[in-house]
Amino acid sequence: MNATTFLGFAAATFGVAMGLSPLLQLRRVVARGSSADVSLPYLGVLLVGFVLWLAYGIALSNPALIVSNTAAIATYALTTAAVLRFR
Repeated sequence: MNATTFLGFAAATFGVAMGLSPLLQLRRVVARGSSADVSLPYLGVLLVGFVLWLAYGIALSNPALIVSNTAAIATYALTTAAVLRFR
């Protein structure tokens, strides 16, 4: 495996991990039964970023960007749904 392939694999792996990281916030919201301390504008900024990176990945036909940002958008949807439910 050459350096470029390794970096692509590492970036995709950590991109998916980063995309799944809002699940940590989701876990806290559900455990506390409240989302009062979660910023809705923050979630909006995340969504814009995820959508832009996904669009960029699609434009480049780059699977690493497509997979990681698709995972991120799915996680975002779950987190936002919980935040709104526990508001």
